[in-house]
Amino acid sequence: MDETTIWEAALLGLVEGLTEYLPISSTGHLILLVDLLGFRGPPGKVFEIAIQMGAIMAIVVLYFGRLWQAAIGIVGDKYRRRLARNILLAFLPAMVLGVLFHGVIKGLLFNPWVVSWTLILGGIAILVIERFKPEPRFAQVEDLSPKMSVYVGLCQAVAMIPGVSRSGATIMGAMLLGVDRKAATEFSFFLAVPTLLAATVYDLYKNRDVLALDDFALIGVGFGAAFVVGMAVIKALIAWISRHDFTPFAYYRVIIGSAMLAILYMR
Repeated sequence: MDETTIWEAALLGLVEGLTEYLPISSTGHLILLVDLLGFRGPPGKVFEIAIQMGAIMAIVVLYFGRLWQAAIGIVGDKYRRRLARNILLAFLPAMVLGVLFHGVIKGLLFNPWVVSWTLILGGIAILVIERFKPEPRFAQVEDLSPKMSVYVGLCQAVAMIPGVSRSGATIMGAMLLGVDRKAATEFSFFLAVPTLLAATVYDLYKNRDVLALDDFALIGVGFGAAFVVGMAVIKALIAWISRHDFTPFAYYRVIIGSAMLAILYMR
């Protein structure tokens, strides 16, 4: 493991922290950047999945109080129990579909061409949703019914296609269902914990026989960078959505996707 590879791992962790909770696809950015850098990390795209744990920890630290209240409220408090119920129900579609199609998706869709096109199409979708979204009917994640939570989970499952953006699909889908912008964003944060944790554990388990000590060292570097940057991004995003919509991110997606397509066609 040379110094260049370490710096590349840190850069990829920084990009993960910057993009995980923005509607611009962290996985898509990592796939594109790995391709551009020629990064030689752990096999099977494990690095790109595993460093998401850093972003998960940022959510756990920042929202520990609310998540802990939801966990202990499962037994007693009805209102707190709704948060835990809604997170679990929204997690189910991605869990089931991920187990069924994990290999197919990674084998066929984890490439720069797919990411470039989904970045562009996702950007157009955000522009359309921002213009035609209904008036909010739900101000808190706890206000959602079980059925609505499953619908949000189905939106998240679409993001198994790299470049779609897990946070983008969840937030935009929730807003289409009448969830307030801030509540939709927080739901995306909460839902990231079981979703990304499950994806990371599953990927590490599937590749356990081919991982070396240096691979875990690189993952640790990326994890640390993703955690630190993720903390800052989460705070900034919550402040942003109180004054702005997601239109700038839509234009960013279209520009990055188009630029990458141009680079790919010129190779």
